[in-house]
Amino acid sequence: MYLAEGKRYYGGMQYNRCGNSGLKLPVISLGLWHNFGDTARYETMKELCFTAFDNGITHFDLANNYGPPEGSAEKNFGRILKEEMGAYRDEMVISTKAGYYMWPGPYGDFGSRKYLLSSLDRSLQRMGLDYVDIFYHHRMDPETPLEETMGALDQAVKSGKALYAGISNYDGPTLKKACRILEELKCPFIINQNAYSIFRRTVEKNGLLEAAREEQKGVIAFSPLYQGVLTGRYLNGIPADSRVRTDGRFLNENKLTEDLMERTRGLYDIACERGESMAQMSLAWVLRGPVMTSVIIGASKPEQIVDNLKAIESAPFTREELDRIDQLAPVDYYG
Repeated sequence: MYLAEGKRYYGGMQYNRCGNSGLKLPVISLGLWHNFGDTARYETMKELCFTAFDNGITHFDLANNYGPPEGSAEKNFGRILKEEMGAYRDEMVISTKAGYYMWPGPYGDFGSRKYLLSSLDRSLQRMGLDYVDIFYHHRMDPETPLEETMGALDQAVKSGKALYAGISNYDGPTLKKACRILEELKCPFIINQNAYSIFRRTVEKNGLLEAAREEQKGVIAFSPLYQGVLTGRYLNGIPADSRVRTDGRFLNENKLTEDLMERTRGLYDIACERGESMAQMSLAWVLRGPVMTSVIIGASKPEQIVDNLKAIESAPFTREELDRIDQLAPVDYYG
């Protein structure tokens, strides 16, 4: 049975309040999008979770479709909880989502009440939990009325199967509409999860960051390292054990253009001048904004988690550094 590090809350981890709610999240959270499916090694999954928790990372982020196959990340994390980490459940924030394809037919996708509540029940079964701390709708649904989708999140909370509601991959105007509905329902909606990195700045254009500030909601960023590009590991070719070689669903060789690599080299130079790795600089850049609660990192090795945690110690950016980053990766650039 795993025994957690006794000094896990004294090692420098910071915890940010999620919007104006009472919930605090670690500045860096662990995401189980990659490396927790049935194609991964179970012992490595345990090591990743142990390393994260031992270093003050209390938030573990999942979704119903994380794998492969779909559902396997929740199943494997549930096994880790049951066999190793269950004694620490009250110290953890566990989140999951529903909104992407999960099962055949008209009821296994998007944002209907039937799909969301059925999916949450299945997620809880896979993880062996009575509740999750945050339940997200994973993406906007252009066909289902927003009132129905938000009503399902409200039902999830009021049934005791989730403590807080969240939304993911929404834009600013839809966030505001969701806020009005959930306020009327008196549902504790606290957080937005969106892709955000130096190379993908959509939330700066679609009003999400501004709306979150106005509504006093938290923002947590996924893919802050742009699927590993912002670690610098592709600057000298594609390693054999990289995600490009072993998976390729979200990052493939065609996306690693010379233009992208040239911009990445420029960012690497800035990181070196700052005396930190490009991953540390890139995480610190995402976290610099006033509404940013946390960033979600993925890892295939425990040492990657330890390295990323050093971003907490990063020095503030100078105006010159921010301008240079903007020149290399403008708001409209999406490599």
